[in-house]
Amino acid sequence: MGEFSKASCPSVKNILLLDSEGKRVAVKYFSDDWPSNASRLTFEKSVFTKTLKTNARSEAEITLLDGYIIVYKFVHDLHFFVTAGDDENELIISNVLQGFADSVGLLLRGDVEKRTALENLDLILLCIDEIIDGGIILETDANTIAGKVATNAADGSVPFSEQTISQALATAREHFARSLLK
Repeated sequence: MGEFSKASCPSVKNILLLDSEGKRVAVKYFSDDWPSNASRLTFEKSVFTKTLKTNARSEAEITLLDGYIIVYKFVHDLHFFVTAGDDENELIISNVLQGFADSVGLLLRGDVEKRTALENLDLILLCIDEIIDGGIILETDANTIAGKVATNAADGSVPFSEQTISQALATAREHFARSLLK
């Protein structure tokens, strides 16, 4: 069997979900290319500014910025971005973006807008975790992603957003214990 290495897998640098003003809704970075929060905010602003005048509503668009491939799509007042190195395959990165946007659409029951996204931020962050782990692409099928997120959310009888602090700590402790046993 061949040797498996991280270098042979397509990888993603970050996933950004911004609002129509370029403000963060949900972001996750998987690389140290932007070491500080200030550098991340600067990058997000430059990505938003570069893509603002485009019309990426029906299909994903691809652009190159500072040596990074950025695939993006706009849905209502949300802007979805996936960033990868310039040596990555654009079609694979586009599949990641499509899986992210479609699974968010499924989880939000078609009501893909900032208000609903913020109300269900826990589901969106779980969605990102199901798609990518440490920059490595795990899944791109929206139905599979949404199914796993919905299953994780249904594990607790109360949604994360409605739990008390003690309930949230107990849930976190339980998930941590399960992860140690795997």
